[in-house]
Amino acid sequence: MAEIKKGKYVYYHCTGFKGKCGEPYVREEVLDEQFAQHLGGLRIDNEVFEWVVRALRESCSDEKREHSDAIARIQAEWDRLQKRIDAMYVDKLDGRIDEGFYKRTRAQWRDEQERCERDIERHRAADDSYMDQGIQLLNLAQNAHQLFIAQPAKEKRRLLNFLLSNCTWQQGTLTVEYKEPFDLLAETVAAAARVEATQGAEMVQKQVWLGD
Repeated sequence: MAEIKKGKYVYYHCTGFKGKCGEPYVREEVLDEQFAQHLGGLRIDNEVFEWVVRALRESCSDEKREHSDAIARIQAEWDRLQKRIDAMYVDKLDGRIDEGFYKRTRAQWRDEQERCERDIERHRAADDSYMDQGIQLLNLAQNAHQLFIAQPAKEKRRLLNFLLSNCTWQQGTLTVEYKEPFDLLAETVAAAARVEATQGAEMVQKQVWLGD
């Protein structure tokens, strides 16, 4: 989109199709209004939002247990390797194995221990970030509409770049595509609205938020 300022108004125009796009210039506030409407499609009912956060925390508890179990298994493997290294050292001192075999085998087992250490660190990092990132993304989606309205143009663009992957303007209508995971959230919110309109609010959680 090309930007042009006339007086107190800012207008945008499509720069695609090598300058042959027939869409007229559109005022900035018109685009802002339609962007705000789309971002409102990410917002969910407060009660449902709290329920989703609780579900995420419960899911995170399961995730934490999986990471803890994995760390315990990997640590046990590291310990077994260390016992082998210690026992082999005694065999070297007693003359049962030579120096060359000891060094080669110890180096191999130390490589395996280092792999274990990297895997443990990876599980610890995932354990720390899983829930925080999920809740931060949910909060951003929940407040995206109000944030967009309240922010200056530069910050609006940053927010849109974070949330959206592609936008098109045709015949006065803005179409947007969300980035992951906001695309899934937008689809779920839209599905919930359709179920509520046809079957009532009580069916929304059961069929949509607890569905496949």
